[in-house]
Amino acid sequence: MNLHDQMIEMGDNAVAASRELAKLSTKKKNSILEAMADELIAQKEAIQEANAKDLAAGEEEGLSAAMLDRLKLTDARIDGMVKGLLDVAVLEDPVGAELSCWNRPNGLQIKKVRVPIGVIAIIFESRPNVTADAASLCFKTSNAVILRGGKEAVHSNQAIAKALREGGLKKGMPEDAIQLVQTTDRDAVRELAQMVGKIDLIMPRGGESLIKAVTEMAWVPVIKHYKGVCHTFVDATADVDMALAICENAKCQRPGVCNAMETLLVHKDIADAFLPKMIARFKELGVELRGDKTVQQMDSDIIAATEADWTEEYLDLILAVRIVGSVDAAIEHINTYGSKHSDAIVTADAESEKAFLAQVDSSCVYVNASTRFTDGAEFGMGAEIGISTDKLHARGPMGLEELTTYKYIIEGTGQIRP
Repeated sequence: MNLHDQMIEMGDNAVAASRELAKLSTKKKNSILEAMADELIAQKEAIQEANAKDLAAGEEEGLSAAMLDRLKLTDARIDGMVKGLLDVAVLEDPVGAELSCWNRPNGLQIKKVRVPIGVIAIIFESRPNVTADAASLCFKTSNAVILRGGKEAVHSNQAIAKALREGGLKKGMPEDAIQLVQTTDRDAVRELAQMVGKIDLIMPRGGESLIKAVTEMAWVPVIKHYKGVCHTFVDATADVDMALAICENAKCQRPGVCNAMETLLVHKDIADAFLPKMIARFKELGVELRGDKTVQQMDSDIIAATEADWTEEYLDLILAVRIVGSVDAAIEHINTYGSKHSDAIVTADAESEKAFLAQVDSSCVYVNASTRFTDGAEFGMGAEIGISTDKLHARGPMGLEELTTYKYIIEGTGQIRP
C-alpha cells in the first residue's frame, strides 16, 4: 500500500473511531485514561530504552543541548505524563455542556451545546511527552487523534503510543481513537494537511519552519503557534529583587521551551540599579547577552544586538537586552517584535500595569510573574495540547474546552415557518 492510501486508511479509521467516541460516557472515558496511565507506568522501562536510542541518534547528529533536553524522558517527565493523564481524567468533561439556552416566541427552544471537533491531526517535533498530552486531551473531548512526531523522537513516540493504545484497549477504547503515523516520510504531513473530509483540524507544534510549511500546504483548518518571542519588561518602579528572580526564572529555568524569555526590556530609570546585578547573575548562569549600545556600556562581554535579535526565538541560554525610555516604548517594542505569546511587566505602578495589560497584544500577559507559567497544567487545565498564538478559535494554552466546538439543538412541538 502506498503512502497516500495508508494515510487515507488512517483518516477513515479515525472518522469511524470519532463516531464511537461520541457514544462514550464521561465515566467510561475516565476509566480508559486511568488505564493508559497504568500502562505508561508498566512500560516505563521500555519507553526509556526507546528514548535512549533517540538520544544517542540525536547526539550523533549534533542536536543542541537544548534540543536534547526537550527530547529526554527522565523519570520525572514520565511521571509527569502519568500525572497529566490522571489530571485530565478528573477534569470536568466539556462535551455536552450547555453554553446557553433560550426560547423563541413561537415556542422553539434553542440550546448551544459543546461537541467534539471530530478528528484532529497533531504534527510535533522533539518533545515525546506531547504524544501522551495530546492523546489524553483529545480522548477526553471525544476527538479521534492522528499523531505525527519528528524523526528525532521516533522510537520514543512509538513506545508511548503503544502503551497508551494497549492500556486504553483493555478498558474499551475504540481501536483507532489514537493513531501514530509510523513513517518519518515528510509527505505524510502533506497528506494529513490536505485530508479534507477526514481531518477536521490540524495543529503543528514545533519550530517556525514546520508551522509555516504545514500552514502553506494545508487544505484543512490550522491552529498555529509560530514561536515564543517572550518579553519581560522591568519598569521604573519594579522591586529589584523581585525582578532579578523573575527574569532568572523566565530565561534559565528551562531555556529550550516556548514560554522562556527571549528579550529583556529595562526602563532607563532603573537600569543602573538593576542591570549590573542582572548581568552578573546571567553571566554566572552561562547566559550569552546581546544588548543595545547602552547595555553594552555596562559590560564588555555583551555582544552588540542586531535587528534580527529582537525577533529571535533562541530556545537556548541567549538573551537580547534593550533599555527603553517608558512603558509605552516597551509596549511598542513588544507589539512590533513579539510573537503574541507571553509577555510580562515587573512593576509597582498601577498606571503602568493598566497600560501594559490593555495594550500588549499577546495571548498571555503577566504582572509580576514569570512567563514560564504559560502552560496548561500551570493554568489548571491538566495537560495542554499546545499554545495558540492565533486569535481564532483558540488563544493561549489549549485545554479541553479549546478542543470542542458547538452545535445548536432546536426542540419544537411541530412548528413550521410561515
